[in-house]
Amino acid sequence: MKIPNQKFWKGKKVLVTGHTGFKGGWLCVLLDMLGCKVSGFALNPVGKNNFFKSVNLGKILQFDFRQDISNLDNLNKAINKCKPEIIFHLAAQSSVIQSFKDSHDTVVSNILGTVNVLETIKQHKKIKSAVLITTDKVYQNYKFRKFFDENSQLGGDDIYSGSKACCELLVHSYRKSFINKLKCNVATVRAGNCFGGGDWTPERIVKDILESFTNNKPLKLRNPEATRPWQHVIEPLIGYLLLAEQLSFKNGKNFSEPWNFGPSSKQNMKVKNLANLFKKKLNSKSKIKIDKKSKKFHNKKIDIFESKHLNINSKKTYTKLFWKPRLSINDSVQMTIDWYKSFKTKKNLLELTKSQIQNYLNFNSK
Repeated sequence: MKIPNQKFWKGKKVLVTGHTGFKGGWLCVLLDMLGCKVSGFALNPVGKNNFFKSVNLGKILQFDFRQDISNLDNLNKAINKCKPEIIFHLAAQSSVIQSFKDSHDTVVSNILGTVNVLETIKQHKKIKSAVLITTDKVYQNYKFRKFFDENSQLGGDDIYSGSKACCELLVHSYRKSFINKLKCNVATVRAGNCFGGGDWTPERIVKDILESFTNNKPLKLRNPEATRPWQHVIEPLIGYLLLAEQLSFKNGKNFSEPWNFGPSSKQNMKVKNLANLFKKKLNSKSKIKIDKKSKKFHNKKIDIFESKHLNINSKKTYTKLFWKPRLSINDSVQMTIDWYKSFKTKKNLLELTKSQIQNYLNFNSK
């Protein structure tokens, strides 16, 4: 498997939208390790515990813009100031559950936010490439065991999934209408269910697992039989960098399309099996229960529907980008447990995060 080219990245000015989130935060650390001048654009981090605060991410940023991605004027001002050559767009409302609570905010954040990034690409000639992160949930899931490739039908039965599918269509339209005429190349990426240290986002399964098992409390699962493509957050982020490199070269137009970054089929696992793996490694006595209650939003009960099977085919990414996942599910779970244990003992989490990334890069360079 290829790893990012440090000579390419050294000194590059990079803007990460959504840098105060879990995935965006890990990406900033990785870019900093490669010698980039990293700036971020996002709202304030959510919750008392968050990755941004835990690793003191602000100290590695060139600029730290705290603005709403739905405000085009503020985004333009930020770009005028940090002058990025490459953009990674991760700012979004990223929760299926939250999209039931606030459908309007989800649509504005995800769709208008993506449009604003595309509009800035039209206006700023120094931007040479952009990777826009959507989700593996953009596919129309007909509830059967199918591996979705990049040409599979887009859809989405919940607002979050539908909003991200709309983003994919808009990127395609902007690319055909405007961006292909510019010296900038844009691609979208669809990863599996990422986890790792520092994800305290509400309604995240791994967060719930760790909070329950480390405090000897019962774990409530909404959909224990659901199969998901689990992967450590480092894996797809490495792929995003490899893609951004290709987009920046002369033949970058050939890479301006959607890409799947999913784990191997062995990583696809039922929710209950993932929970039991964490339980075994933590030697927890907590019980696992099924939460059959309907969620109540705006004083109305709503049944949250989630796909039973979700699997993505990343063959194109393997063959054209030479990216391939390397971590086993056991490795990914153990790395996550190690990170949270270090948080509990108040160790230097930025150094631990860098160490986990460096170990991954060293492993893949052999």
